[in-house]
Order: sequence, then structure tokens, then C-alpha cells
Amino acid sequence: MSDYVQIVILCEDRQQEVFARQFLIGCGIHQRRIRVNICPRGRGSGEQYVRQEYARETRLYCSRSAYLTIGLVVMIDADVMSANERFDQLEGALVSAQQPRRRPDERIAIFVPKRNVETWICYLQGETVNEADVYPSLSREGDCRPLVQRLAHKPVYRLTHDVPPSLQAACAELRRIFPAKQCVLEGEA
Repeated sequence: MSDYVQIVILCEDRQQEVFARQFLIGCGIHQRRIRVNICPRGRGSGEQYVRQEYARETRLYCSRSAYLTIGLVVMIDADVMSANERFDQLEGALVSAQQPRRRPDERIAIFVPKRNVETWICYLQGETVNEADVYPSLSREGDCRPLVQRLAHKPVYRLTHDVPPSLQAACAELRRIFPAKQCVLEGEA
């Protein structure tokens, strides 16, 4: 999928950036075509930063998407909220900025790991996880690279029932950026 001119990653922290960047690279996006908007260290809440920047990044996307093949990947932790509550907050940010809601045909994908992205990383490491516990951060953010790249290379994701629900929900969002990727729950055809 190297036809993208640019994909922007809007995220809370460095771990989310590494996760999203490595996934995009693993899907064939050249690293020079990825721009990152990450919450600066020491500037407060990462999720608040993502909510504040979402309307601006969406406006930029909409102004350029008519003539460029671009995408926007938003990564925000659910923390103790539900993924739907986070989606509603982002939608509210658009409404507050007097912008239209995200349309189904737009290449804007929102990934909401529940509690945080470390839940997904632990799952990819083969651990049994739930979305209520807080999982430890990696000693180095880049340690997730091999796991994420292995995940990214799959054209079809065969999901078992132990996949965290937020990771299952991410599959629907993934198709906004990579329409050819498929997710199939175990037992479905």
C-alpha cells in the first residue's frame, strides 16, 4: 500500500508511536511518508492532547484528501472509559470545532486500546490478558517491533475468542486505512 503520500499518526506517547509506526511500515508504508504528532513530554495528559489535536488533524486531512492519498491514524487509550466513550469524546471535539463528523469513506482510523496499548503488546507476546488490568510498560518502546511487524504482515487476521475486544474493534478501523486487510473471527467463514 505504498500509494499513500502521507499518513499522520496522532498519539499519546512514544509506545503508541512505535506500535503504530511499525504496523504501518510492516504494511508497506515507507517510513518517510509517516508524520507523527505526539504529546510532548511534560505537557500534561496524553489523551487530552490527542482529543485537542484531533479536530486540527482532521481539518488538515479533509483539506488535502481530495487531491492526495493520505491517511490519519489516531491512537488514544481508553484507560478506565469504554472505547465508545472515547469515540464520543473525539466526535465531540469535531462538533466543538464546528467540523463535520468522520465519514465512513474517510481514511481516518481510530484505535482505542483498553486500558492501554501495553494490553495489546502483552497479548501479542502470548500472554492471557484482560482489559481491566494495567500491564507493565516495556523497558524500551522498540521491543514491540518484531511482534507488531509480524502482526502487520498478515493479509487476513484470524481472531480467536481470547483476542481483547478492543483489538477486535481495531480491525474494523484498520480497513479504513488498508481496505484489503480482512479480520475473521474463529468459527466464521
